[in-house]
Amino acid sequence: MRSISVTMFVTLDGVVQGLGRPDEDTRGGFAHGGWGPRYNDEVMGREMAKGMANAGHMLFGRRTWEDFLRAWGRATDGNPFTEHMNAATKYVASRTLDDVDAWQNSILLRGEAAETVAELKARPGGDLAINGSASLVQSLHAAGLIDRYTLLIHPLTLGAGRRLFEGPAPLTEFDLTGSVTTPKGVIIAHYNRR
Repeated sequence: MRSISVTMFVTLDGVVQGLGRPDEDTRGGFAHGGWGPRYNDEVMGREMAKGMANAGHMLFGRRTWEDFLRAWGRATDGNPFTEHMNAATKYVASRTLDDVDAWQNSILLRGEAAETVAELKARPGGDLAINGSASLVQSLHAAGLIDRYTLLIHPLTLGAGRRLFEGPAPLTEFDLTGSVTTPKGVIIAHYNRR
């Protein structure tokens, strides 16, 4: 059985919305987009590169896949993250997309995410990594399908925005398997589900 790991950038108050750019995700009138990049540094880059080196296939929700397609899918900058993203098999859980042909190596998982991802997880193959895709993560967490989290906890609160753990979810315990603190105060914490 494959495992599913999640990497998520989060504020101290649990917000995961609009990390990268002011226009990234303005749903609900969210006005704090772009809160994350000022915390990037060499330590964070090194830790993210370790995660990319160990990642198998990628798993996305529709919204994040479309955003990553715009940001990474057409890039030819020689960045190792770009090369990884374009070469990886990308599974896209969606009820609304008709196809995912716009980005190489993308495979559509059409239907309810918890069901289609549970079927995928049960099949033989490489492990699955989710970057972002908060709605997908919430659905899979509620279904008990997430095995590991890497949380990049940023030293700020926003007071508004979509939070990582919203809505119903089962009681789930995790073991801290490692952590690193960056010079800019981001705690990168690795958790395995018990």
